[in-house]
Amino acid sequence: MTVPEYLLPDVGEGLTEAEIVTWKVKVGDVVAINDVVVEIETAKSLVELPTPYAGAVTAILVAEGETVPVGTPIIAIGEPSEVPAGGGSDAPMEIDLSNPAASGGGEGESLVGRVKADRGATRRARRPLAEAAGVRTALADVHDVFNQNATDQHSKVKQLVSSVFGDAEIQARAAGEPTDDVPAPAPVVDAPAGDVRVLAKPPVRKLAKDLGVDLRSLPATGPGGTVSRADVEAAVGAAPEVSRLADARTSTTGATERETREPIKGVRKMMATAMSQSAFTAPHVTEWVTIDATATVELVAKLKERREFRGLKVSPLLVYARAAILAMRRTPMINSYWDEAAGEVVVKHYVNLGIAAATPRGLVVPNVKDAQDLSLVELAQALEGLTATAREGRTQPADMAGGTFTITNVGVFGIDVGTPIINPGESAILCMGAIKPMPWVVGDQVVPRQVTTLALSFDHRHIDGATGSQFLADVAGIISDPATAMLF
Repeated sequence: MTVPEYLLPDVGEGLTEAEIVTWKVKVGDVVAINDVVVEIETAKSLVELPTPYAGAVTAILVAEGETVPVGTPIIAIGEPSEVPAGGGSDAPMEIDLSNPAASGGGEGESLVGRVKADRGATRRARRPLAEAAGVRTALADVHDVFNQNATDQHSKVKQLVSSVFGDAEIQARAAGEPTDDVPAPAPVVDAPAGDVRVLAKPPVRKLAKDLGVDLRSLPATGPGGTVSRADVEAAVGAAPEVSRLADARTSTTGATERETREPIKGVRKMMATAMSQSAFTAPHVTEWVTIDATATVELVAKLKERREFRGLKVSPLLVYARAAILAMRRTPMINSYWDEAAGEVVVKHYVNLGIAAATPRGLVVPNVKDAQDLSLVELAQALEGLTATAREGRTQPADMAGGTFTITNVGVFGIDVGTPIINPGESAILCMGAIKPMPWVVGDQVVPRQVTTLALSFDHRHIDGATGSQFLADVAGIISDPATAMLF
């Protein structure tokens, strides 16, 4: 008996939707429980999803590049005997009624909402459609640990079965087969905007999207009533060369294009929402201090030579992180947040130290859990692993949850300093500027020194100027003279 489809799960932090980035399997592949089958992009990072089922992949239900809500069936896994037969085969097969994306043409493309129609004749399902639908609907009540948050699964699959009944009857009539055992489809309720009702391969859908063509308005002249590339090109009078340019638009900017558009999604969308919320909720105050960081630069050089740090990346960020953790001992209010709903200020007695990291998908802020308990070597290891994973875009949602204080380093770009926006759920953020050789007064002489500027933004609802200034002064003091850390 075929297992139910794997529904897109909520991988944490209230995920509502995700983009299918890369399928790791194809129809016909045999998978075991916990095998990674797909890579998705959430609002925070790339996540690899393991399958909770074992068996053969009978259908890929969502194409790469599509964004779907949590609870959407994305892959069907059943018995090897249920895998669609190869091209030209006359072997009997079962129609997988829960499959809205059965395998398509020989290039590995997929059709949405039907079985293959361009691989030669195939026999109709041995099992009556009504019986298959009943089994599918019953199986919709089965849940697994990945899909516990999916709601109304039963109703969703019933709607899917009804839709596929309609497709099955249309296909049977197009092939000239009798439809005596195919029940009439249930009345179709008007679908919401964006609901897929047109049969087309993903490359054709992408071409239509790039050219601004509504697939629902086109005549379907492709095999089995599908919308073909020619149908899309005919709608806009496009030559094949133009369509090929449209296909490449996402990867290469044409020389004649004056502007390009990128969808706001994933990490970038989450970043925009979080920063807007913080900027217009917490009244920000930002203070700056310019200091001589020569002693920190010399300390970093010495640490690199010690065998404890061999193989580790040691940078001024390590000293800044330790300085911030130590300075919080005098000003614990920096490590707090304003709980509007409860009418309370929550002071944290632990430090989940966030490090803002720029990635191709946008800004992410993973954090080192309980950083106050780590030795300097352990802190260096944690920072290296955290930043490397973040730049690859593979930070897990749990690693970005629960931060209490953040450090952002604009100095790596040669920027002197900035006015950082507080990460939501926190009350302060420290900005590191570039360390540059500059003239500095030492005693009664002007000498070249390694100079930098620090900036601290804090929530002025509960952190007053004295508290913020004291914290910034303590951090600056440790950076100027790391030996003063012994006083904390």
